[in-house]
Amino acid sequence: MRRAAFAVAAGAMAVSLAACGSAEESGDKSDSTKSAAKGDNIKVGLLLPENQTARYEKFDKPLIEKKVKELTNDKGEVVYANAKQDATTQSQQVDTMITNKVDVLIVDAVDSKAIANGVKKAKDAGIPVVAYDRLAEGPIDAYTSFDNEEVGRVQGKALLEALGDKAKPSAKIVMMNGAVTDPNAALFKKGALSQLDGKVDIAKSYDTKEWKPENANLNMEGAISAIGKDKIVGVYSANDGMAGGIITALKAAGVSKLPPVTGQDAELAGVQRIVSGDQFMSVYKSYPQEADVAAQMAVALAKGEKLDSIAKDSVDSPTTKGVPSVLVPVVSLTKDNINDTVIKDGIYTLDEICTAKFKSACDKAGLK
Repeated sequence: MRRAAFAVAAGAMAVSLAACGSAEESGDKSDSTKSAAKGDNIKVGLLLPENQTARYEKFDKPLIEKKVKELTNDKGEVVYANAKQDATTQSQQVDTMITNKVDVLIVDAVDSKAIANGVKKAKDAGIPVVAYDRLAEGPIDAYTSFDNEEVGRVQGKALLEALGDKAKPSAKIVMMNGAVTDPNAALFKKGALSQLDGKVDIAKSYDTKEWKPENANLNMEGAISAIGKDKIVGVYSANDGMAGGIITALKAAGVSKLPPVTGQDAELAGVQRIVSGDQFMSVYKSYPQEADVAAQMAVALAKGEKLDSIAKDSVDSPTTKGVPSVLVPVVSLTKDNINDTVIKDGIYTLDEICTAKFKSACDKAGLK
């Protein structure tokens, strides 16, 4: 995605952020950890949380690697590790990055609280830390993600629109939230509840361990048993992977007309379910924009530069005030705008979405 397009999108963002501290103040803190400005020969440590969600290996990692190379005239190196949803493993990976003397860390935390000690170790070793996608605790230097409450609001609003006349205080829905270790999950839930509270009856609500589809599947089986398969009018699912497990449970229970199910991440399987009508919507988040910002922040910090030109806003974590931040806008993805989002942005090709299994549904949806 071109820088010009990003600049327009970033400039147009309307986000509510804490104004304590300033980007300049936090930039000074990171500068103090550097004895001298770095050239292009920098080493960027990249720690991603898991590999079950398709986005991390398919988008985030290669996009960040590509941008770092671009910003350093092909001299910068990205050292990568994936924690596979294990917070202890990720802490060990931080230690390894410190031992390997990376110049900066980009961390997408498995557990935002558990990572705080590792972040402090990195800072004590003179290594600035960019919190990526999830707001890690500890003395982080920068943060980029999406407006996560807005993600939840978009999902909740879409579910109500899908329900139409069925959206009434007595209408029973199931709420399948993300993992409690992920601070974003709480924000998604908060945003969704701002739309759903009082409009429908949240008959069952779950915090899904490790975001795993199989755990969402088991939770949904419990909800169906407790509520009754014919009484569930809709399902709020915080992401696409869980939506897949939810839909499998509904079909296994013999639900012939599936209720609307939300999602997030615009995973290929989720997009295909939207095309086929099994899933109502997802939330498309521009990973190219988020990765672009993370790489810019990391390279600047590694070189001892301030973030004033990159991050115009700031946010407070539970442990750190005034963290320079950029939040990227999100889009509600439905059958109607697949062409204008994931296909237009080059996330997927038409052939990837419209395989033989989905060819007929694609034709009906106007995807040709």
